[in-house]
Amino acid sequence: MAQFDPRRQPMRLAPHIFTACAALVVAMLAGRVYHPVRAEVPVAVSAESITQLEAQAIAAAGTPVGMGTPEAIPVQIRRGETFEQAVRRTGIPDEEARAVTQTIANAYDVNELRAGLRFETAIAQPRGGRGGARLIGLTMRTGPASQLTVSRTFDGALRLRAIEEKVTHETVVVRSTVKGSIYATARQAGANGQVIRKATQLFSHKFDLDRDIRASDEFVLVFSQTVTESGRVVEAGELLYAELKGQVFYRFKPANASEAQYFDASGKNMRSAFMRTPLDRARVSSSYGYRRHPISGYRRMHQGIDFAASTGTAVLAPADGVVVEARRWGGYGNWLRIRHANGLETGYAHLSRYGSGIRAGVRVRQGQVVAYVGSTGASTGPHLHYEIWQNGRRINPSGVKTQEGTILGGADLAAFRAEKTRIDRVILSGGEQRPTTAGGLRRVGA
Repeated sequence: MAQFDPRRQPMRLAPHIFTACAALVVAMLAGRVYHPVRAEVPVAVSAESITQLEAQAIAAAGTPVGMGTPEAIPVQIRRGETFEQAVRRTGIPDEEARAVTQTIANAYDVNELRAGLRFETAIAQPRGGRGGARLIGLTMRTGPASQLTVSRTFDGALRLRAIEEKVTHETVVVRSTVKGSIYATARQAGANGQVIRKATQLFSHKFDLDRDIRASDEFVLVFSQTVTESGRVVEAGELLYAELKGQVFYRFKPANASEAQYFDASGKNMRSAFMRTPLDRARVSSSYGYRRHPISGYRRMHQGIDFAASTGTAVLAPADGVVVEARRWGGYGNWLRIRHANGLETGYAHLSRYGSGIRAGVRVRQGQVVAYVGSTGASTGPHLHYEIWQNGRRINPSGVKTQEGTILGGADLAAFRAEKTRIDRVILSGGEQRPTTAGGLRRVGA
């Protein structure tokens, strides 16, 4: 398995490492005597200098006189609470909490620090219980690739540092053979969940992912993402290319299309009229046909397919359509029925819940999450019972024929070929990366 991963740099360190040393160690030396607070202009610290600053902090380490070892205290701003009130909950005196808030307010708009925001503090308690607790350091993420650190200088004043990581937009190529499932293998290889879900949705147009895929089958995924210097993904991008068992999918947006679509190497749209399965990943636990019923014990016709899947697994609409029913229906539990074109209807039973906004009369699009797997009604465990009707009669879902997509032409075909050449070049090179920028919390006066 070969995977392009430009994030592997031998000396790359995350900003929180600097925070732990600079905010907890350097500031510990400076806290021998409490002085009036002095807010300083934030200093932009690049990731390249973090290692040097950390080394300086360790070399100068010491313990404040009369104070115990600092304790890391995580804080989350509560609903209706100000930043200053949240800081007070660490146990430091009110005047110190105000000083910390003012220090940050000199550079950032504290009104934007809303409920739910998390930050870390380092608090030292006085030995013998005499005097108040001392804030030794505070660190808080202010953007996808930025954070601020409050620590004390050697004269006891508070200093605010802003750390900005470089951000890189990269195109990643993942190539692997299936081990267990496509989802688990791709996840282990470094692909994010959003990309994998899109890829399995595409593969579902051409394959039954339970029956058609073997452990020796190879797949390729090409996707974009934005990462920090420390290798943290701050934005999951688009799936640009997917390949499985000789079937290729290139992402391209025709001139008059509302959204990007996927095409084969010749420019034919790979979006079939009907997906083979309504789940990203599952195995068939009971096929269409006669069987012994797991609850009644009688032999009877099973007029659908059961997919074994955990509760909460997303159920996808296999084609565009209109919701006909979304209700409780006897032994089927939570039931959903969708009407599609050409006299086809699909049904889904034992659902735990419905997708957002799903109700009778609502239009759905192919690949949209319409429900979630459950075990409601007459069910022995979490699974999806899936049925298909054609002109009012139940049929075997595995026998549904799909219509092939349209073929690009003219200017769209020429543009597609250019994009295909670019993606092929990326695959051959193993990926690419380019620097970009990332925003953070709005500064005062900015």
